[in-house]
Amino acid sequence: MRNFIRLLPLLPAIAAVAATGEEAGRYIESDVYVATAFAGAPPQASTLWVSGGLRGAIEQTLGHRFAALRVRYWDDGKTSVWILDEIGKELPITIGVTVRDARITNVRVLEFRESRGWEVRYPFFTDQFHDTTLGTNGRLNRQIDGITGATLSVGAVTRIAQTALIFDDHIRNKK
Repeated sequence: MRNFIRLLPLLPAIAAVAATGEEAGRYIESDVYVATAFAGAPPQASTLWVSGGLRGAIEQTLGHRFAALRVRYWDDGKTSVWILDEIGKELPITIGVTVRDARITNVRVLEFRESRGWEVRYPFFTDQFHDTTLGTNGRLNRQIDGITGATLSVGAVTRIAQTALIFDDHIRNKK
């Protein structure tokens, strides 16, 4: 009992540390996500140089400067896989997006670093992106439902889904 009484002043600090980032973490490795998208036999990684009009379209979608000069992706001619980062509130969220025939077939949060908004990693949210395409306005062709308390994370995943579709469209029209 005496030891417990000594720890009482520390309880608020212990609770605060335990509550932060409770769901933050790496959920799946990038190479595992890529291998899964291609049934265990992924193609060689390719590089997309982001410049000119493509850079402008991506920056308009993201609403901020796109810092990368190039993006790695995997493509077998029909399916492309993109592993991209986007800031939620303060830290990057790593998101995998699989696109087949200009439609999203899978969105998965690979790593989440924020203390809030981690609910975007669950299928009830990511399944909304299945079969989504780019509309005529260059935006997603359907409304994505938000999650209370995860607005910034929802926005980050939505912007990355749209970015992956723009990148896929670019490599398909470039060939």
